[in-house]
Amino acid sequence: MIPAGRITSIWRYPVKSMLGERLAQAQIGELGLHADRTWAVRDVELDATTSAKRLPGLLLCTARYAHPPPPDSGPGRAPEVIIAFPDGTEIPSSDPAVHQALSRYLNREVELRPLPPLDRRDQYRGPMATKTDLRTVFGLEDGEPLPDLSMFPVRKLADISRYATPVGSYVDAYPVHVITEQSLATVAALAPDSDFDVRRFRPTIVVDSPGASPQPEWEWCGGRLRAPHAELQPLIPTIRCVMPSHEQPELKRDKEITRTIAAHSRRCLGVYGNITQAGQIAEGDVLQLDPPNRSAAGSGATKVKRALMRAVSAAIPTGKRS
Repeated sequence: MIPAGRITSIWRYPVKSMLGERLAQAQIGELGLHADRTWAVRDVELDATTSAKRLPGLLLCTARYAHPPPPDSGPGRAPEVIIAFPDGTEIPSSDPAVHQALSRYLNREVELRPLPPLDRRDQYRGPMATKTDLRTVFGLEDGEPLPDLSMFPVRKLADISRYATPVGSYVDAYPVHVITEQSLATVAALAPDSDFDVRRFRPTIVVDSPGASPQPEWEWCGGRLRAPHAELQPLIPTIRCVMPSHEQPELKRDKEITRTIAAHSRRCLGVYGNITQAGQIAEGDVLQLDPPNRSAAGSGATKVKRALMRAVSAAIPTGKRS
């Protein structure tokens, strides 16, 4: 084990794509941070979970739990939340008018949906994304190439093509997202007129990892991060969509955020990961790294996945969806 850094903040998001809340400590388990994203907005026309990638106005809303989430909060048991709109009006998830209020605000018919039970896999499914959809999600102009998704394991690629979110969660891909203060400082230095506030990137955990590396968390992928009472497994760099460039409370819209990450950081910032030992984490926890075991086999697997991705890309429909 070698020192990796110290947890400086922990973030929970009661409603997917709405403003998060900072916690001094939290429980983490197989599905991620306790009571993270137990609600999401569902697009009625598409019949699928949606997010600020399509409806950026969600990022201007805030959500908080009406009461501390009980220990059994999760799939099939979503605690009541209170949503606040930019004009200051609030409405609880228990109010039947919440769907109409969100639809009116977003100018699209939507519903607020709790996290479905694990055995309702059908409620996690979504329509297959078109190339036009992917360009919208990643903020690409016509003619720009689609991002390289070959860092995702083949099984994960199959899951995210079949489901709008992983079964049992409203996260995009993996239970936790870790980002270091050093990575934020690295990209911020490349665009000094932009504000790379950590809230733009919606991490689960922020870590201070002093050292020479400009992106230290990338070097953790494949290893284990051990806190005093829990353990994480960083897996792959977090590929960034258009969301960080959208307007948020106290943060203006800034396309340069996404452009800078795409041009200088392989369109990635932070890392996705799993929980390998459930337990409690807290601000100030010191993290120890069990380093990854690098092997030459990795490059061959990457070539295979990239070939697969080229085939998948050719099969993605180009049609436009509303």
